[in-house]
Amino acid sequence: MMSLYWICAFVLLLSGLGVISSRQPVHSVVGLIVNFATLAVLFLTLSADFLAMMQIIIYAGAILVLFLFVIALLTVGNVPVERGPGRLQFQATPSVVAGVLALAVLFSGVRVGWSQSAAANPAGFGSVATFGTQLLTTHVFAFEVTAFILLIAIVGVVLMAGRKEVRF
Repeated sequence: MMSLYWICAFVLLLSGLGVISSRQPVHSVVGLIVNFATLAVLFLTLSADFLAMMQIIIYAGAILVLFLFVIALLTVGNVPVERGPGRLQFQATPSVVAGVLALAVLFSGVRVGWSQSAAANPAGFGSVATFGTQLLTTHVFAFEVTAFILLIAIVGVVLMAGRKEVRF
C-alpha cells in the first residue's frame, strides 16, 4: 500500500508540474485530468469510495469540461501571445524560492504526520451519509462560497468573450 502511495505522489507532482509549465492551455487541462484521477486513487486507498467517485464525476468530468469551454471561448480570434527573451524574468527567483519553501513545508508535514501513531479512520469515514452531513452542516459556508465564485467566473468569461461593448 505504501508503494502505491509513493507512485501516486510522484504522478501527482509530475502532473501538477505539467499543469503549470505547459504553454498550451489544453495540455494543462490534460495534466489536470491526470492529477484528479490520481487523487481519486489516493481517496480509494483511504477507503473513501464516495469521494473518489465524486472526484472523477464532478472535477474530472464537469469542471474540466467547463475549463475546456472557457479556453475555447477565450482563444477564438486572438492573436498569438508575443514571446521573447527576458519576459517576466524578474519572477524567476521568487518563483523558485516559493517552490522550495512549499516543498520544505510539505516534507516537514509528511515527516510530522508519520512520526505520530497512525490512527484508524473513524466509523463511517468516506460514506455518503458522513460526507453529506459534514458538507451541509460544518462546511456549508465554504460550499456556497465556492458555488458563488464559480458563478462569477462563468459570468466573467461570458462577458470577456462576448461583445466589446457590454449592454445591460
